[in-house]
Amino acid sequence: MNRETIKVALVGQPNVGKSSLINAISKANLHVGNFAGVTVEKSEVHTRYCDSSGCAEYEVVIIDLPGAYSLNDYSLEERVTKEFLLDEEYDLIVNVVDATHLQRNLLLTAELLELGRKMVVALNMIDEAEAEGIEIDERQLSSILGVPVVKTSARTKRGLDELMEAIVAVYKKPQTESKIVYSDYIEEEIDRLVRFFQERHYNSPIPYRNLAIRLLQEDTRIYKAMHDDPIWIELLPILRSALDHFYLHSGKMDIREIFADEHFAFAKGARMEVLSTRTPRARNLTQKIDNLLINKYLGIPIFLFLMWGLFQLTFSLGQLPMDWIQAGFDWLADQTRAVLGDSQLSSVIADGILGGVGAVVSFLPNIIILFFGIALLETTGYMARVAFLLDGFFHKFGLHGKSFVPLVTGFGCTVPAYMAARTLKSRTDRLITLFILGFMSCSARIPVYVLFAGAFFGTEHAGNILFLIYISGALFGLLAAKVLRTFVFKGQDDPFVMEMPKYRLPSLKLIYHVVSGQAMDYLRKAGTFILLASVLVWFASNYPKNPKLERQYETRIEGAATSEAKTHLQGKLQEELLAQSYLGRLGKATQPFFAPLGFDWKLSVSLEAGLAAKEVVVSTLGVLYALGDSAATGSRALQEQLRRHVSFPAALAFIVFVMLYVPCVAAMAVFKQETGSWLYLLYLFAGTTGVAWLFSFIAYNIAKLLV
Repeated sequence: MNRETIKVALVGQPNVGKSSLINAISKANLHVGNFAGVTVEKSEVHTRYCDSSGCAEYEVVIIDLPGAYSLNDYSLEERVTKEFLLDEEYDLIVNVVDATHLQRNLLLTAELLELGRKMVVALNMIDEAEAEGIEIDERQLSSILGVPVVKTSARTKRGLDELMEAIVAVYKKPQTESKIVYSDYIEEEIDRLVRFFQERHYNSPIPYRNLAIRLLQEDTRIYKAMHDDPIWIELLPILRSALDHFYLHSGKMDIREIFADEHFAFAKGARMEVLSTRTPRARNLTQKIDNLLINKYLGIPIFLFLMWGLFQLTFSLGQLPMDWIQAGFDWLADQTRAVLGDSQLSSVIADGILGGVGAVVSFLPNIIILFFGIALLETTGYMARVAFLLDGFFHKFGLHGKSFVPLVTGFGCTVPAYMAARTLKSRTDRLITLFILGFMSCSARIPVYVLFAGAFFGTEHAGNILFLIYISGALFGLLAAKVLRTFVFKGQDDPFVMEMPKYRLPSLKLIYHVVSGQAMDYLRKAGTFILLASVLVWFASNYPKNPKLERQYETRIEGAATSEAKTHLQGKLQEELLAQSYLGRLGKATQPFFAPLGFDWKLSVSLEAGLAAKEVVVSTLGVLYALGDSAATGSRALQEQLRRHVSFPAALAFIVFVMLYVPCVAAMAVFKQETGSWLYLLYLFAGTTGVAWLFSFIAYNIAKLLV
């Protein structure tokens, strides 16, 4: 039997349970939440409507659109949702409303009704509303809105069948006009325009009333669509007169503000008509927990303690599997050399490909633990509260409360941190956050910090130095945000609007879905670019060849009396070959730029190699200081070589430079993708390099005075 397809646009404000609702309907595995990567792009779910005669009548396609507080272009999510609702083909809208916050949700409902499309309202989380003593008359609300209203609960599966029945019933019925009512002076102008269209038998794809409303709201799409229509000439004087009427009665000259007031009044009136409350049995658990977690005195210390604990787990639990993975890649590299011998092919595979991929994959356990902790805090509803808690502090530096989510993610890896910035509503907030994320020390910089801190500050002080580095990077980021907000991205801070969802216990299945998706994205985004960059670094450090120099050293090595002398000569040969390679030439060519910081060409070229991946800095230093592949991260031998060849002021300047300069190639590629501008990428590279050079210069000269 042929089935009809019903295409449904699922629309609602953030945290109303849209994803949970379609998950309950279709058994789809969707991420529930409102932070990084959640419904930024629309998701489709296919399900069948089953009635008493079977499942052969309708196939329902549900498109989960991004959560939006309104249908303006204020944020990326709102723009995606608005463009879909106005431009794409679909049969009806299902507006998911949080029953525990009815009035605020009805603001979006009012805007959806103005579109003139078939609609069903799903009054979701009704079980939680009733537990709080909230009672809603859905029949009265349906009468007020002019569309069906169904009470639902994704958690208890309540009302799901009734919702599907309402979808099919609305699909079958002809289009009807919404019943949203405005102030008398607005209704007068709407009626005037409706009569105008009726008299001229104007052919409109949406009901006359909805067309009139959108014209009075100065909808640019409608204006453009009708501009070339002959009726436009007659229409203009009516619109000018109507707007003058609005300005006179409202005392305001902003048409958006006028209609925003109307939506608020409508939502408030509807709530008063249909909602009643009874005294709850006891104060709900959410309020009790919030008294502690968002307390103005205890909230931030509790958050810092939780994040400290998360970082401790990230590095302590992640160390063992990281060592196993690195050992596995080392074994593969050794086997490659054993099978292929001492050849260029074995070198590019073992040193280039396996070395590059191994450097990334070895840090995956740390990344997974960090993502697990953040996902746990996010899906329980805690992260939303911390954003609310930190908003006032962040606004002092020109940042948004939500910025802390990508900033925290940046301590794990800058790549997913850039993608996490998508949750920021304002493009200005998003750009400022993207520009400062590089100052958050990602886990790939830890080997460099551990190496230099152990070499120049001693093991007993290395932990304190590491903590100081992380705090300093975060402070640099905040100060940079203030500078960007003051001099580059000028303007007032955007208001912070964020609903605090109730605390929930996330399922292990949901956590696995979030963490596995982020981990695969990390490998996909970072691994590909680092693989290519590692091969390029290998090529640049191995070519051009110098057979004459190699023959000279081979003769001297064969004549060496002891194994120590042979090892020393082999190291010197490797050092001279590197000095004459493309990489060495690059280091020497750029050395004048780094000379005021006390860097020799070896330190310079290691920083340049670090553009591929910050882990490459340590391996490059090991090779350049004639220790070869035996130079493990943080090894005492490499630390001894650094103490011998690098001064303390230069080492301090090197740490500062690594802390502040541009992230890896993979992160820069994602930065360009998120900003959509090569020019912004150029600004990022030049800006962070300039800041890193300046403060490294200051650190170098201060250290010279003190030492």
